[in-house]
Amino acid sequence: MSDDVLKGRAETLLALHRPGDPVILPTVWDAWSARLATGAGFAALTVGSHPVADSVGKADNEGMTFDDLLTRVAQITAAVDVPISVDIEAGYGEAPDRLIDGLLSVGAVGLNIEDTVHSEGGRLRSADEHAELVGGLRAAADAAGVHVVVNARTDLFLRKDGDEADRVDRAIARLKKAADAGADVLYPVGRHDAGTTRRLADELPLPINAIALPDQDDPASFGPLGVGRISFGPFLQAALAARGKEILGRWA
Repeated sequence: MSDDVLKGRAETLLALHRPGDPVILPTVWDAWSARLATGAGFAALTVGSHPVADSVGKADNEGMTFDDLLTRVAQITAAVDVPISVDIEAGYGEAPDRLIDGLLSVGAVGLNIEDTVHSEGGRLRSADEHAELVGGLRAAADAAGVHVVVNARTDLFLRKDGDEADRVDRAIARLKKAADAGADVLYPVGRHDAGTTRRLADELPLPINAIALPDQDDPASFGPLGVGRISFGPFLQAALAARGKEILGRWA
């Protein structure tokens, strides 16, 4: 894929992030699911580590290697003609330039980076350490000449880290550092009530990513809360799996 195409897709992906009018990026895991989503009319997609790992028989939380993931992403970008973002978990222990170069080599123009370090016992990066990694990714993308869309994620809510009373404050402080380091989108991953989502959207300086249950949530409910991006994590695959079990159960 040419540099001009990559640059154009990265610019398109970034421009789709509008707080209050969120871009919906269905989370896909192979060429089939990517074609299913683009056939439904979606203009961009995200590749989820959890569903990809499930699809190749490996564990989430970096049970795959970065090369495993790139192999699958290459199949997806060959199948569909839209901007693709990729969940690269905690970075697979790779250096930022290797991560950026690898993604660009298979036609991806965005990434999620989380702050749980799976290769080191699942420890949580400090806010400064996570910001430094985000900054390294931004610098590597700048050096490559493509504005790769960096979605900085924190797992504070998933991990139920520390005292609940100040968890939102700590997540906001952590994500603000990631924004200052060069992130484009901020991902306080978790299922939040409306008040928490509204506060996160109001107090964070960049569009926020919300996770949705595609078979249960109201698509119109996120915009009024200020959300800028919606993805499905493993929940689209799970919903399809549940329906598949129903169908197969008739024949078992």
